[in-house]
Amino acid sequence: MIEIKQVTKRYTSRGQEITALDQISLQVMDDEFLTIIGPSGCGKTTLLKIIDGLVPHDSGEILINGRRVSGPGPDRAMVFQNFALMPWADILTNVAFPLQLRKVPKKEREEKAAEFLAAVGLKGFQRHYPHELSGGMQQRVGLARAMVADPQVLLMDEPFAAVDAQTRQLLQEDLLNLWQRERKTVIFITHSMDEAVFLSDRVVILSPRPGRVGEILEVPLPRPRETDSIRRSTEFVELTNYIWDRLRYFIRRDEAAQGLPR
Repeated sequence: MIEIKQVTKRYTSRGQEITALDQISLQVMDDEFLTIIGPSGCGKTTLLKIIDGLVPHDSGEILINGRRVSGPGPDRAMVFQNFALMPWADILTNVAFPLQLRKVPKKEREEKAAEFLAAVGLKGFQRHYPHELSGGMQQRVGLARAMVADPQVLLMDEPFAAVDAQTRQLLQEDLLNLWQRERKTVIFITHSMDEAVFLSDRVVILSPRPGRVGEILEVPLPRPRETDSIRRSTEFVELTNYIWDRLRYFIRRDEAAQGLPR
């Protein structure tokens, strides 16, 4: 279980102190798929980096299975929007890289990497290079690389934002299939309301900066989730619309507090 307790993050910009996150408290259960959504600049990515141990926070604490996070660790893996692949290495080497860092023998790590490439639909592409693949295929490589080291927690920062709408839906399905197979704890950042509903067990809505927990919603849709039936269901449409209504409410409330014209 991940416990986020009263986490606050401040930074200085042009001599002015800015609060990015204000007393964020959350619990994420083992094997849960939790999505965080909120307006641009509300601290979503900052929170994810704090959980990963890449960025320090000013107050509060984060515990994973009762142990305080003080830096990056092998129990967590991050998937970024920009793929972050090594352009000089083939796909098999890219996926196997986390195992290479752990001194896993070459044969063993390449077998494991090939297994996960097959799991994301890239069997036969082991010796291709990143520039030879489409954006969606590159993101599948990034997902396989994150999973190959068997982390407890998968942190995903808008991983499908850079691909087209059709590819995005296919990647969502691929991710759910892999998650159902591996049963990792996932914290997923997105700006897409329907993506949040389709993927998640719960959706956390953050308010505009400073980011605060505005609302936490259960997603009562059955699993496994078939795209055609789920996306067209009344429950899916109503929950997607509700999230937009809540986001708009938080944004307008913030604008009114600042005296901004509407």
